Amino acid sequence: MGYLNNGSQESNQQNDIGAVVQRGREILLQAFNWESHKYDWWRNLERKVPDIAKSGFTSAWLPPPTHSFSPEGYLPQNLYSLNSSYGSERLLKNLLQKMNQIQVRAMADIVVNHRVGTTRGHGGRYNRYDGIPLSWDERAVTSCTGGLGGRSTGDNFHGVPNIDHSQHFVRKDITAWLQWLRHDVGFHDFRFDFARGYSAKYVKEYIGGAKPLFSVGEYWDSCNYNGHGLDYNQDSHRQRIINWIDTTGQLSTAFDFTTKGILQEAVKGQYWRLRDPQGKPPGVIGWWPSRAVTFIDNHDTGSTQAHWPFPSNHVIEGYAYILTHPGIPTVFYDHFYDWGDSMHDQIVKLMGIRKHQDIHSRSSIRILEAQPNLYSAIIGEKVCMKIGDGSWCPAGREWTLATSGHRYAVWQK
Repeated sequence: MGYLNNGSQESNQQNDIGAVVQRGREILLQAFNWESHKYDWWRNLERKVPDIAKSGFTSAWLPPPTHSFSPEGYLPQNLYSLNSSYGSERLLKNLLQKMNQIQVRAMADIVVNHRVGTTRGHGGRYNRYDGIPLSWDERAVTSCTGGLGGRSTGDNFHGVPNIDHSQHFVRKDITAWLQWLRHDVGFHDFRFDFARGYSAKYVKEYIGGAKPLFSVGEYWDSCNYNGHGLDYNQDSHRQRIINWIDTTGQLSTAFDFTTKGILQEAVKGQYWRLRDPQGKPPGVIGWWPSRAVTFIDNHDTGSTQAHWPFPSNHVIEGYAYILTHPGIPTVFYDHFYDWGDSMHDQIVKLMGIRKHQDIHSRSSIRILEAQPNLYSAIIGEKVCMKIGDGSWCPAGREWTLATSGHRYAVWQK
């Protein structure tokens, strides 16, 4: 499908989407990193819930809550056990109850692309799930990862059995499990892990069955690079993310990996990258902002894994960009809680400006400058911002400085 580049095309398709996405005033917190399982995590987060709420977050994305073969939670086995390395079922439910009381929604990390088996079956592989709930046999595992199911409908996650979502019994069981997380356990939102691994039409079915208030998919593939680095034009990359969103029936948002890839190159003195040939933001936010979840880093790209980290001395510029721009911004736990009070308070200030000036996922944007050392834009007519070390300020006495810091400034009317 062609991209959607204006709000009017979107509004007609909004009728069946949850009110949360329609309002477009979300700010998400990724409330963990790759090492969090070592730190009594559910108790740690429970202590921070008041600050999370006061800061203005609407939803906190928690690590995978179920029993897993690996402590981080991304090699699930017994999906109905809520005792994990992050804490016990009781501690998790205490946390969810406290979040609910203070009106921060809990987002569950949904890992259903793959599942570690309990016993050996066909071919001597661990591709059976005997002795635990959802006791599937080898038919639940794709033929390309050693099972007796069909071929994968996406990319393989190597080293563990990949689930064959084309099987009706598998989808029925996963939907029932998601309904349990949603209605019995108390999660409101879903984040779909490794969304490239199975067709987005199944995500559409799972969202339709479990009815989370908000969903986001991790559709992460590589940006376009050439011999000299990142291509200026990332249209095919953002189109792939948009195609995934579209195939979910537009029920899910997706992480804007395109914006991350471009922004972290731009802040190194290539701010010209932040305006596409049509004069719009060059990531998914330039085409379909109400479905684009922007971020600077996460547990994979940053933290101790550091697969694709944002330049550390430019992180606050990154937040000045995503927290003033259309899309749905996400703040990473490490930056918010581990990088000191100054970083925490600067982010809170930017979030406050976003809220008070009513910048939302579909806010209008006019890019004024996109030079090597300077980027500036007016968002929603009431907020103006710049990043980079070029000196610049808006014309007109109606603008007053709202906040500023290392290589960024934000003005408001």
